[in-house]
Amino acid sequence: MDRWMDNPWFIRVVALVLAVLLFGSVSTNDSNKPGDVYVPSDETVETVKDVPVKRIYDTDTLVVSGVPETVTVTLQGPKNLVQQAKTLRNFEVFVDLTNADMGDQRVPITIKDVSERITVTIDPGYANISIQEKVTKEFSVEPEFSESIVESGYIAEQPTVKPNKVQITGAKDVVDRITYVKATVNSSGKITDTITREASVLALDKDMNKLDVIVEPAVVDVTIPVKSSSKKVPIDIVRKGNPPSGVTIDSITLETKETEILAAPDVLEKVEGVRVEVDVSKINEDTELTLPVIIGEGIVEVTPELVKVNVNVTKDSERTISKVPIGVNGIEAGYELAFLDPTDGETKLTVSGPNDLISALTVEDFQVLIDVSTLKEGTHEVDIKVTAPQNITWKLAKEKASISIAKKEA
Repeated sequence: MDRWMDNPWFIRVVALVLAVLLFGSVSTNDSNKPGDVYVPSDETVETVKDVPVKRIYDTDTLVVSGVPETVTVTLQGPKNLVQQAKTLRNFEVFVDLTNADMGDQRVPITIKDVSERITVTIDPGYANISIQEKVTKEFSVEPEFSESIVESGYIAEQPTVKPNKVQITGAKDVVDRITYVKATVNSSGKITDTITREASVLALDKDMNKLDVIVEPAVVDVTIPVKSSSKKVPIDIVRKGNPPSGVTIDSITLETKETEILAAPDVLEKVEGVRVEVDVSKINEDTELTLPVIIGEGIVEVTPELVKVNVNVTKDSERTISKVPIGVNGIEAGYELAFLDPTDGETKLTVSGPNDLISALTVEDFQVLIDVSTLKEGTHEVDIKVTAPQNITWKLAKEKASISIAKKEA
């Protein structure tokens, strides 16, 4: 074997065989489809959306508007480079305004840190911008709120804001358009007490359009003082019904004589009092009642809502007073009157009322009359009228008197 290896022809033959085998192997691989072989030079197109745009300018003295916040970048080139750029986003889109002049102008949107082998398209490719002088001014803040957040029966006084002045920075022409600087308080529910809320500060033009400026501070504290709209009014006692027979209501008194009502100011102006209704139809003895205070329309609250009422009564006694003379009113001169019934010209009264009053009554406490001023000669039935002391009831034995009127004899 060593002799074969030392023979140069043997070496040449083996080299030839290996060359043939290697050629056959390469031919077999070349028979594969072209798509199965990775070729680094293949191109592709990818789109990258929402790419932020950087602004390069003197932010201390200038204000720039019109530059879009984001753009869409289309990348075309070798697949491996495009995929890498899309994934890493290691490029920067910007607008360089370092040497730009003041005023309105059209400027290109450019990109950097992208391989030279990638073709880039930016949408939009240009921006219509405005470069203006940056100014800062101080403005007073006007607090405001909707009256609808205040509960009925309460009053909101002038709100205050802290701090009451803010610094507003922006383009000079925009700052010059500021007409109102407002901090508006919103509330999800009705308020009945003084509140303090945070409110965002808005700069508005004369048409109440929001302006694009920087406000410092952007949020302030607004305090809305709230107090109840109330006043004190007397409680009136209103009797309902009539007491049972034989019962006299001596007095009805309240432990609380006035109450506080809550209502809108225009309602308060009209209300002079509230009432308690006492039904005396079922009261037979001294009674203490707890009754609701009755309020009118528009009153939202009353304090107290219930009051104690003391009712004092006297049970009546009954007595008959006899021989009460019937007086005559209106008899003309030259005529005389005679009683036919009652023949003695006297009547009797049945009286009832508090025992102490009834027991002290006499005939002199009553005035009983008939009026004949319109009557002619003849026989007549005339109503008997009675004037009696207060706090008693009375009943006549007869409601009418029978009389005759005749001329006096000469």
